[in-house]
This record gives sequence, structure tokens and C-alpha cells, in this order.
Amino acid sequence: MKAPLGNIASKFMFWKGGADISSPCSSNYGSTKDKSGFHESASTARLDVEKSATAGREQWGSPVEFLLSCVAMSVGLGNIWRFPFVAYENGGGAFLIPYILVLMFIGKPLYYMELCLGQFASAGAVKIWAISPAFKGVGYGQMIATWAVVTYYVSLMALTVFYFFSSFSTVLPWAQCGNWSTEFCVDTMSNVSLANGSDYKTSSDEFFNREVLKIVPYGLDHGIDIPEWRLTLCLLFSWMVLFIVLVKGVASSGKVAYFTALFPYVVLIILLIRGLTLPGAYDGVMFFIRPDWPKLLQLDVWYAAVSQSFFSLSVGFGSITMFASYNDFRHNVYRDATIISFTDTFTSLLAGVTIFAILGHLAHQFDMDVKDVIKEGGTSLAFISYPDVLARFTFAPQFFAVMFFLMLFTLGVGSASALTGCIITIVCDQFPSWNKKLVTFVVCVAGFMLGLFYVTPQGQYILTLIDYYGGGFIIFILAVLEVIAVQWVYGIKNFCRDIEFMLGRKTGWYWKMCWAFIIPVGLMVILIYIISKSKPLTHGSYVFGPGANAFGIVLTIFAIGMVPAFFFVGLYKNKKLPFLDSVCLLFRASEDWAPMDPDLKKEYAAFKAGDLTPLEGIDNPTNITDDERH
Repeated sequence: MKAPLGNIASKFMFWKGGADISSPCSSNYGSTKDKSGFHESASTARLDVEKSATAGREQWGSPVEFLLSCVAMSVGLGNIWRFPFVAYENGGGAFLIPYILVLMFIGKPLYYMELCLGQFASAGAVKIWAISPAFKGVGYGQMIATWAVVTYYVSLMALTVFYFFSSFSTVLPWAQCGNWSTEFCVDTMSNVSLANGSDYKTSSDEFFNREVLKIVPYGLDHGIDIPEWRLTLCLLFSWMVLFIVLVKGVASSGKVAYFTALFPYVVLIILLIRGLTLPGAYDGVMFFIRPDWPKLLQLDVWYAAVSQSFFSLSVGFGSITMFASYNDFRHNVYRDATIISFTDTFTSLLAGVTIFAILGHLAHQFDMDVKDVIKEGGTSLAFISYPDVLARFTFAPQFFAVMFFLMLFTLGVGSASALTGCIITIVCDQFPSWNKKLVTFVVCVAGFMLGLFYVTPQGQYILTLIDYYGGGFIIFILAVLEVIAVQWVYGIKNFCRDIEFMLGRKTGWYWKMCWAFIIPVGLMVILIYIISKSKPLTHGSYVFGPGANAFGIVLTIFAIGMVPAFFFVGLYKNKKLPFLDSVCLLFRASEDWAPMDPDLKKEYAAFKAGDLTPLEGIDNPTNITDDERH
């Protein structure tokens, strides 16, 4: 019998190519007997199978490329821009408790489930619904939500490009008030402490709003102006980079991930060290980690935690499923889900400490409370507070500014390429004869055209609108349907059986409880509460009118409406069958729900029929040979 330490070591040797990462199970799992009664080696059979598995479909160059691509996808602008702001809005440290709990019981289990779905079927967010064809519209709804998010996400990348080139100035342009500033502008380098400074704004604040965005106070009430030409060029550059990354599929994006996943940490740590050395940083960090216990009783805070978890991990968008679909069938996504969720949380906390150290310093300078430092939310936190501390670097501030905005851009590339690649994969899965390079080009051009709305003076209002209705509500509802379809309709026992066949791993009660009960019930309770307590949508002091809200509601209905629409399409295709038989057929997994490789399909059919030796143990089965078993 193998020693436990030997089992553990063998799982990590894949980094050196010294072990099979596909399964920690016993060697007789998946084996077949010949007429003589001898067992064929499962590992040898699988190696032969993997050579032909997912033939014709792209594959990652190595397990490391897949892991780093997932890290680059999850660790994006959401960690640097959105997480500190969401925590800032929801009481600082009090937000960390629901966020970590949501990550443990909703975010991580959903991430693992979507990895398993994509890898098992070797298909994107639509074709995986062979598992339950009645819910095929969930995949199309996710595509609409992903498209809505990626259009504004790349516009944020365009802002980082603008700041990147601005950082090459002799003096950082946001460090001093310019001809674009008002009489209330205060130079970033000023050491003047302003009592009752609520009417004053730093030069970095006014530079962002008045010079870069040229934002208008009347919002969308008077229509939309023409795009700002400098931001338009930056947007075009961003989409050109994405096209280059995506044009060769995972073969190119996997190599880029080495840089996009690792480089940001170097810059973020440098900023953290600098931020912690500024006066007042301690107060900001303490505001971040000190919990406001009454906040935990507000479901709004829990909704914000779920929304942030979804946005940060990219759960519910279909991109996780897409990435996993390019894996080998036996790849150990169980390990990857743990690594990625931990890395994402660590990065969010790292960014949170960094930004709140800066906010503490700004509060010290203006003689204000930390919670009163920033009056506007959203992107202003990343494009005001971060540039502010960069301007305070006494040594080569231009260099650090260039590095920082390059970091933001690389973070954006990692996430945006995953979201855009999800759309490309769905299209190419549905139309395999189409040229993938041409599809990539068309998607990028369409994304650029829609992105022009976000580089107008009203762009930030449009971003808030689309983020709320397109990136929040839609994903939230579709995630509930996704879990119900997989765990309740297809069945949690069937899904765990499929994981056992694919990974050689029994599924523990933690995963089962999260999938079958905690996630669907928890999400539905929070969703019902938020709908019942909904307030008028605002951006700063601007309140969105009926027309803007109507547009957002139509967008939500259109995406969610994909579910019943494709259900009726399925009924129409089966119109020759009796109605009840047609309905039952749609809720039953089709023959396409199986490994794509023919040999694996046969092995899977035998496994379902009970002809293969089942595994023993939960989550970490021991390697027991037949001799040891007897």
C-alpha cells in the first residue's frame, strides 16, 4: 500500500512532468479485462486515448498555460478597481466577512462546476447544454451578458492606455492643476491640510473627470455627444491588442498569460510598500480591516459580495467553461479551482490594503474621515487615488506611473481576452465551418464600434447602466438557472458520477451541499430581496431617468428571455413527438453529453453501466491495488 505522503507528492510532480496529473485514483480505475482476465493498464490506455482526444479542437500548450490564463482572467481590473470600491461602499472591513464566505460557499464551488462542465464536454457555454437541452438559452444569455460587459471593460483598458502615454510627460499631468481645472483644484503635491475640504478636489480628480472623461453633469438627459478622439484611438489600440492575442486561439493567448498573470504583482507590491510609508496610511488600512458588525445584517452587503465574487472570478459568464474546454479530458481542474480562487482572493486583499493606505493618506492631507475622501465611485478610485500616490513618488514618478498603467492594461488583457474568447468559441462551436480568424476579426470590430459609446462625455453613465443591468442582474439570474439545471434537473448524483469518471475523484459533501442547496437557495433569497428593495439607479448625484432604466430592463429581459425562447425552439424541433414526450426529452441529457473522443465515449458508457471498478474514498481516494484489496 502506498504511503500517504507518496500519494500527495505524486499529485504535484506534474510541474516537472514526472507524474500523471489526470487522476489520483487506483490503477484499476478505468481498466478493461480481456478474455484472459488480465487487466489492461489504465494509464497506458489513457495515454493512447489522449492522443486522439478532442481531435480537431485546440489544446493548451501545457497545464501551466491553462492555470496562468485562468489566473489572468480572474485577477483583473475587478480586483484593482472594483473590489476596493465595493468594500469602500459597504463599510470597509465589514465587507471582507461576507466576501470570503461567499467565495467559499458560492464562488469557488461555481468555478469548479463550470471547469468540470467545459472540460467534460470539450465545448463552450452553449454546447455544454447537451446536459439539459431545455436550458440551452442559458448559454446564449451568458453570451449577451458577456458581450455587454466586455464592451465597457475594454473602454476601461482604453483609459489605462491614455494614462500610460500621459505618464511620459516631464511632469505627470495630473500632479498639478492645469487649464482644465477649477478654482477648487489642489495640486497633488500640496502639503496643505484643508479643514472642511469637501468643496476641494485634488488635481488628479479634476484631471480624470474634466480633462480625460470630459464628463457632463446632466448625464443622459440631452442625448449622447460624439466620442472623445484621444480615447477613441486608445480604444482602437486596445481592441487591436486583443485581436493579436486571440487570433491564434489558446496557442497565442496561453503564451501571453505568462506575462499578464505574473507582471502585475511586481508593480502592485511596489505600490503597496510606497502606500504604507505615507502619513495616515495606518488609518486607511484599519478602516479597511475593521468590521462594522451591523453591516452584516444588511442583505445589500451580501448582494455586493456575491456580485463582486461573480465579477472577479468571472463566474457565470461562460469564459471559465470556454477555457476548460481546451483542456485534456483528465486534467486536474480540482486543484486548479483551489489555486485560482485563493490567488484571486489574495490579490483582492492586496489591492484593498494598497488603495486604503492611499485613501488614509488623502484623508490625513484633507483632515477628513476615510469614508469621506472619495465622493464618486466606480473608475474614479483607480484613476484618481492610484495616480495620486504615483505623483508623490520622489524618485522617477514617471517610471512608476508607466509601470502601473502597463500593469492595469495587462490585467485588462487577461480578463478581456477570456470574455471575448468566450463569444468567439460559442460562434465557432455553432458554426464549425466558419474561419475562426475571420470570426475573431468581426467580433473585435463590433466590440470597438459598441465601445465608442463609452468614450463619449456620457460614457461613464452608460457604463454604470450596462454594468448594473448587463453585468449584474443577468449573470445573477442565469447562475441560479445554471446550478438548478445541472444539480437538480440533470441530477447531482449524475454530475458527481461524471466528475468521478473524468478526474478519478469522489465528490465530498462540501461540494454537494453548496451545489444542491447553498448556492441556488442563497442566490434566490438575495435576488428577491434586492428586487423588492431596489432604488433608482444613480451615478454620483445623477439619477437615471425612465428611458435609461427601460433600456436596461429590456436588455435584462432579452438575455433572460433566451431561456424560454430556446426551450420553445426545442419543442418545435421535436414537434413530431407527443407534447409531454418532447418536454421530457428536453429535460433529459442528450447523447452529445459525453466526452468528445469516441474511445472515451465508450469508456464513459461502460462506466455508467457499472462495468468499471468504482472509486473509493471521498475527494482524495487512496491508491489500493487488487492484491492489497484482498
